[in-house]
Amino acid sequence: MRITLTNVIVDDQAKALAFYTEVLGFQKHHDVPVGEYSWLTVVSPEQPDGPELLLEPAAHPATRTFRDALTADGIPSAQFTVDDVHGEYTRLRTAGVEFAQPPTDLGTVVSAIFDDTCGNLIQIATPAPPPEEIRPVA
Repeated sequence: MRITLTNVIVDDQAKALAFYTEVLGFQKHHDVPVGEYSWLTVVSPEQPDGPELLLEPAAHPATRTFRDALTADGIPSAQFTVDDVHGEYTRLRTAGVEFAQPPTDLGTVVSAIFDDTCGNLIQIATPAPPPEEIRPVA
């Protein structure tokens, strides 16, 4: 079993595609018209054959209510791993991204939370390096 697809619920697919590709740096993978909307996915350029993120329209009332409740409570809808949270924070702030939480050391990770402009809070995280082994002094 493996994860191949996950989603974020977005207010506007075109706006979301622009943000996730132009600001975050993902690549468009699928854009298949399905009625009024599209099956619209993005992937990491570091893993073009890896998991896809579906930019799912907030068309169903239950999805919007759920997503909005998470955002109101400060709970991220998704988390992405980055090599350097502080570097990404600086890069994204320079691009105009608004953060709900600056880089914060949580022990096992350093994380930050930003607004994706499409109705979601997104967390970026860098795992903390493992503690160095304690070696006996010879």
